[in-house]
Amino acid sequence: MSVTETVLNAVTALFVNFDSEAAAELMKPDYIQHNPSVPTGAAPLLGFLPALKESGLTATPHRILTEGDLVVLHATYHNAQAFGAETLVAFDVFRVEDGKLAEHWDNLQAAVPADQTASGRSMTDGTTEITDRDKTAANKTLVTNFIDAVLYGKAPETITDYITPDNYAQHNPLVADGLDGLGAALQAMADAGTPMSYKETHIVVAEGNFVFAASEGYLGNQHTAFFDLFRVEDDKIVEHWDTLSPIPTEFAHENGKF
Repeated sequence: MSVTETVLNAVTALFVNFDSEAAAELMKPDYIQHNPSVPTGAAPLLGFLPALKESGLTATPHRILTEGDLVVLHATYHNAQAFGAETLVAFDVFRVEDGKLAEHWDNLQAAVPADQTASGRSMTDGTTEITDRDKTAANKTLVTNFIDAVLYGKAPETITDYITPDNYAQHNPLVADGLDGLGAALQAMADAGTPMSYKETHIVVAEGNFVFAASEGYLGNQHTAFFDLFRVEDDKIVEHWDTLSPIPTEFAHENGKF
């Protein structure tokens, strides 16, 4: 199986069929867990499957992208009270080793309906097709440079080198489309005493027109994980999805968020 097929089969076994035997065949016993609330290793997650099945949890995948041994899954989980809310939007990142899941990072955020978002878009709708695979490296460089210059605040005035002002579809529930919408949201955060700052990016995964980045920083004084997905078209970032989640001070393991 390809690494993508391994992840899809494992996710199906875990969160669709709740089949611990099938899932165990696709997970390393020393599976490294970075979800703050779940103990590390395969056994704790496998042992939790009966409770997840009883809860009625369902998973709806939206996008999947793969680079090397890393696979990013953008999905919605329903009946997800066990993970913190009735409906959650998630980015799950899996590292595959020797045909099995070896490591997992995720970021979960309560879903906001489209009729309640600043852009009128949901947190998961929009383009799904992967194209321009021949531009993967160039698109990865573009987004990496954008994060460094704009999100880290080193050269925010260069933002139009990366985003066309009137062609930026936004899926963050608090941000309207376009650069005007982004600017207004950032100003509102600053005015409320919760400015957003990125400090370090740990994971970047690109496939074709999609580039994913997992970073950490702060919302005000709150240590926060930022998982961002960007779509690139004609050498510009044209669409953005994300999840934000506080990074707690206590974990169910010693692996940290990243």
